[in-house]
This record gives sequence, structure tokens and C-alpha cells, in this order.
Amino acid sequence: MAATHPQASASLWQRLWLYQAERFPLGRTALLLAAFSASSISVSAHLAERPLPHLSIFAAAWLVAVIFFFQLRACDEYKDLEDDRAYRPERPIPSGLVSLRLILSIAALAVVPAIALTLTITPALLVPLALVWVWLGLMTAEFFMPAWLKARPFVYLVSHMAIMALIDLYLTGAEWVPHSLLPPAGMWAFLALSLINGCVLEIGRKTWAPESERPGVETYSALLGHDRAARLWLATCVVAWLLLLAVGAMVGSPLIVGGGSAVVLAAIATTVRTFMRKPTQAVQRRIDTLAGVWVLACYVLAGFAPFLPQVIAP
Repeated sequence: MAATHPQASASLWQRLWLYQAERFPLGRTALLLAAFSASSISVSAHLAERPLPHLSIFAAAWLVAVIFFFQLRACDEYKDLEDDRAYRPERPIPSGLVSLRLILSIAALAVVPAIALTLTITPALLVPLALVWVWLGLMTAEFFMPAWLKARPFVYLVSHMAIMALIDLYLTGAEWVPHSLLPPAGMWAFLALSLINGCVLEIGRKTWAPESERPGVETYSALLGHDRAARLWLATCVVAWLLLLAVGAMVGSPLIVGGGSAVVLAAIATTVRTFMRKPTQAVQRRIDTLAGVWVLACYVLAGFAPFLPQVIAP
């Protein structure tokens, strides 16, 4: 396909900058992953009743998390290429801004710093690192049964969001792997929270107003209708909230975690009710935004609420 993007003749660095701005906004992503990574390490330390590790551990885990999520984006570009060419030709790869080969090459080369950073924590952490990449490979191959999976969208959703729990296994492992062969008791709830929060993000970004629906673009609102999709998103948030309450209790901050998250959940419920009455694009964008706010709130509360009593104590 001939290049059609107006910046297709710009320098490589300019084109990569434009690509990240649209498909992998580095500043926002890095900030969110900093909260995610720090929270995961903090929760692990609190569950194990150990002091927090050195700042270098936080930095290494964060950088690997950024690499993971870029590799996820690159694999999505590969899987979605034909659909993008047919239905979303304005995107950077089908429009000719950058090539798929370039993005996949950067993702592949990122394996080297990810391994190097992991080794600075502990060589044993290479095992969960490999688990993330194996699952990512299986996801990219659609588990070798693409037609079966696509006919079962909720199995597809859970199978793909399971990588969030594996990424969190790696991030929490940056704290517990140097000390033990097994994660601290109660870690299951935090890993399950990561899986469900992946579903919160995915369902939230694919619950659209009727005028936003596009041919060839699969959304939960198109699959279920906007009412049922909104209810499903709310139900997923409630499941995440229950898991967050369990985590909050285990790290010793049930009231702070429960109260703070209840405020966000109330805003979500109000937005869902509004969307069901009047499914406009403005409310659709609010759902997408609140999905991100919810996930960020979960990790900030779980990871940092245990420190609040120490901060406010006289």
C-alpha cells in the first residue's frame, strides 16, 4: 500500500514521536506504570511484612513494565493489521507513517534491556519474565485457535487479560523473589485484581455510543447493546472493588482503601446510569476516562494507603 500519511517523509525520530503520541503515549503511560509498579512492590512488601526494597528495584521494575506494555502494543499492531487496513486506514501503520516491521523490531530489541534490568534485581526473576513473554506469544497467535476464540468474546477477553496478572506476578516478584520461592500469602487477591482491572479497561474503552460504532470494529456495546455493555462494565468494576477491599484488609488499610475506592465506584455507577438513559459520545468518553481513573485509584490506594497513618501521625 502506498504511503498516505502526511508525515510519511519526515525523519525516523519524528515519525516515531508521532507514532508514540497516537498509539503509545509515553509520558502518560510511563506515569501510570510508575504507579502500577510501585504499588505492586509495596503491596508485596506489606503482605510479607518486609521493609520496602531499594529505589533501584522500583526503577528497574518500572522500566520493564514500560517495555512489556510497548510489546503488547506492537503485538496488537500485528494482530490488527488487516482490520486496520480495511476499517482504520488513518492509523500510523496502515497510513504509512511507520512500518509494522519497524515497530516489531523495536519490540524485539527491547528484550535485551528487559533481561538486563531483571538481572539487576535477581536472576530468578527471569522465570516470571519468561512467563509474560510466553503468554504474549500465545496471545499473538490467538492460542492457535483464532476462530474458536473470536466466537467466544468473553473467553477471548479473559484469556488476553490474564497477561495483566502475569505482569503483576513479575512486578511483585521484584520484591518477593529475592526472599522466597513463593509469593506472600494473600497475593492471589492482588493478582486477580490486576486481571479484573484489565477487563475494566478493555470493556470501558469498547463501550461506545451508537453514533460511534464503526463497521469492522468489535465493541461490547455492539455485541450486547449499550445498556448491557454498561451494566457489564459496572459489574466488572464491582468485582474489582471487592478484590480491592480484600487487598486493603490484608495490607492493614481497609477503611482508607474501601472509602477512597467507594467514591470512584459511585462516580462510575452514576455515569453508567447516565449512559443507559442517554448513550452519547460525551458519556462514552467519560466511561473510558473513568476506567483509567478506577485502575489508577486501585493501585494508588492498595500500594500507598498503608503509609498514610505514618504520614499523618504526630
